[in-house]
Amino acid sequence: MKQLMLGNAAAARGLFEAGCEFISSYPGTPSTEITEEAARFKEIYCEWAPNEKVAMESAFGACLAGRRSFCGMKHVGLNVAADPLYTMSYTGVNAGMVIGVADDPGMHSSQNEQDSRHHAIASKVPMLEPSDADEAREFAKIAYEISEKFDTPVLYKMCTRVAHSQSITEPADRTVPEHKIYEKTISKYVMAPANAIKRHPFVEQRMKDLEKWGETSGINKIEKADSKTGIITSSTSYQYVKEVLGDSVNILKLGMVNPLPGDMIKKFADGLEKLIVVEELDPIIETFVRGLGLKCEIHGKDMFPICGEFSQNLVAAAFGKTVSQGKKLDGVQIPVRPPIMCAGCPHRGMFYALNKLKVTVFGDIGCYTLGSVAPLSAMDVTLCMGASFSGLHGWNKAGGAENEKKSVAVIGDSTFMHSGMTGLATIAYNQSNSTVIVLDNSITGMTGHQQNPTTGKNLYGDPAGRVDLEALARAMGINRVRVVDPYNIAECEAAVKEELEANEPSLIISRRPCALLKEVKHNPPLKVDEAKCKSCKMCMKIGCPAIAMKNGKAKIDTTLCVGCGVCSQMCKFGAL
Repeated sequence: MKQLMLGNAAAARGLFEAGCEFISSYPGTPSTEITEEAARFKEIYCEWAPNEKVAMESAFGACLAGRRSFCGMKHVGLNVAADPLYTMSYTGVNAGMVIGVADDPGMHSSQNEQDSRHHAIASKVPMLEPSDADEAREFAKIAYEISEKFDTPVLYKMCTRVAHSQSITEPADRTVPEHKIYEKTISKYVMAPANAIKRHPFVEQRMKDLEKWGETSGINKIEKADSKTGIITSSTSYQYVKEVLGDSVNILKLGMVNPLPGDMIKKFADGLEKLIVVEELDPIIETFVRGLGLKCEIHGKDMFPICGEFSQNLVAAAFGKTVSQGKKLDGVQIPVRPPIMCAGCPHRGMFYALNKLKVTVFGDIGCYTLGSVAPLSAMDVTLCMGASFSGLHGWNKAGGAENEKKSVAVIGDSTFMHSGMTGLATIAYNQSNSTVIVLDNSITGMTGHQQNPTTGKNLYGDPAGRVDLEALARAMGINRVRVVDPYNIAECEAAVKEELEANEPSLIISRRPCALLKEVKHNPPLKVDEAKCKSCKMCMKIGCPAIAMKNGKAKIDTTLCVGCGVCSQMCKFGAL
């Protein structure tokens, strides 16, 4: 029966139908829901791994055991998993293995706008790219067929719009292939140099075979029209082209974007006067097409931007179509609404203390990155997952005592498990006088409340092994370890001051669960005694969305306030 389905849910359905039995992933928008939706199927074992590298290696082990496996991540997560990916290209697989990666053009929730097709090209691994939910479902199954037919892991690329939009799908039954028998083959699976040298020619031949397969398999499709113009496109860009141009131009829709079908493109271009490549981000298809020596006029990034995601209006404008400008609100002052930490966010008190102390703060990736936003403005640097501790170590080693006494690093509990432990290890091992803070909100908050190794629960919410952060830090060589309540500003400020004065590395754990967790019980909302309120606006300096000024007095939105009491600690007049 036809269903309206989210792209990520359809991808999970495709994994189910293909007989996938093992999934290990690290949450990362816009990929997270693939694993969450797959966990609904009791036939598939699903887990959250500490990071993407571990997820990919675990999925590799599962495929060696003869079960079809999957690992999912966002585009920057593929960087973390690149090490096993590039060598898995050489080893190949046993049962099929699919690697889901979701790009984020427009950077809706990411620190960069990288194009994952580069990883496919560099690792010499095939990449499929669905353009809607039903293709997401179908391509997941095709990916396993390719994986086992060509002895290769397969990259399965989503993007934000395909992952988070809905379209019609037609679910099918689940088919579980016969389990593959593992056979010890040292020359295939032990990538010592002598064996790897022999596997490289296999990889090169496999890419040639995959290109031929892409020419005839139907994964790449030509839509003919009575026109001298042709368009080559893929993914969500195909949807925009169809909506704007319909059937008025010839279209080559690519479902496999690596390797690209050279002969098919030449045949498609034969007789055309103009060939236009419509692709988001980097000109990968365009560069390939220009290298084919075609006789027709070729366009691509001369018509379309290299930055940001596309839209129907952007494509329409590129083709000279009239684009509606919509309605304009002339003279209306619309307030700016930057992203901000939630009311009752446990990170707010610690960030206020850091801002007050005027320390340099090395930040990390998580919802606490919002500590950089005004009025807190308590973060100087954010690079990538786990970089805060390592960055602070280098900063202090290079700057010495001048830096050590007025700089800290912050990282979330999930991010610490992801890639922060090695940064703490280098601080302990190389003895930089660094003060680091784990913002432990007992969940992976930014991607929607996924469990992690510090929470004591697994993906399904069942009891699981729990990492003891205090014991771990001490085992790694950090002697000064303390826990503070971020709702207590004075305690946070005193702890940071004291640890900055110490002449050895130290770890502060700022521990309180995320205010949005269902099991967290809140205090009654605070109220304002207007007679005591002096309109000093001190309470506004923490940037809590539950607090506003109305008629010159502080006003608390009782539908948002969780009674954390942080604002009341700032009011010298007892008005809150």
